Amino acid sequence: METRDMVLASVTLIVISIAMSAYYYDQLPDTLATHWGINGQANGYSPKLEGLLIIPAISVFIVALFMILPRIDPLRKNYASFRKYYDGTFVMLTGFFTCLQALIIFWNLGYAFSFGGMLAFAFGILFYYLGILLEKAKQNWFVGIRTPWTLSNAKVWDKTHKLGGKLFKAVGMVTFIGAFILDSILIISVALVIAAAIAAVVYSYLEFRKLK
Repeated sequence: METRDMVLASVTLIVISIAMSAYYYDQLPDTLATHWGINGQANGYSPKLEGLLIIPAISVFIVALFMILPRIDPLRKNYASFRKYYDGTFVMLTGFFTCLQALIIFWNLGYAFSFGGMLAFAFGILFYYLGILLEKAKQNWFVGIRTPWTLSNAKVWDKTHKLGGKLFKAVGMVTFIGAFILDSILIISVALVIAAAIAAVVYSYLEFRKLK
């Protein structure tokens, strides 16, 4: 798909998010639960209008940001080799936020479900896709595992991102499957993401030293 098609897909998802909010607006309470702790319990609230607008606004910002970054990156020519995966990322992010908007709406309408469990499904898919992006990404200043060692050497970048991609896809699968069976999957998922990121950074340093 071309970049314009990805942008159209993202805009469509944002419109769906806004349309859901408009449709259910009169049925929702004046104060909405809009933030949940890692244990899946609501712990933050917002006025209705503000609560329904924040996620579409974030989605618009993400699409705009992702369109700008390749234009200002000194390594912009490298985006051509992984552009479809890069563009797919802002579609996945807007899709994630559209799912989050739906969860917020239905939670506040009184439907009974595990917010953390449902969110884990979406996180699992998102993490897996980010793993694919990492495996495909070439050197740039904005996307990927950007350490002094990956940015200094293309081979270190490629090796680090192949490892990072595998780790993030593994985290995605664990998160997605764990959503079916573990109430604490989001806590485990966050720990695994942090561990994967640290492992990738350490690996990039070791690979750089090896080459030197």
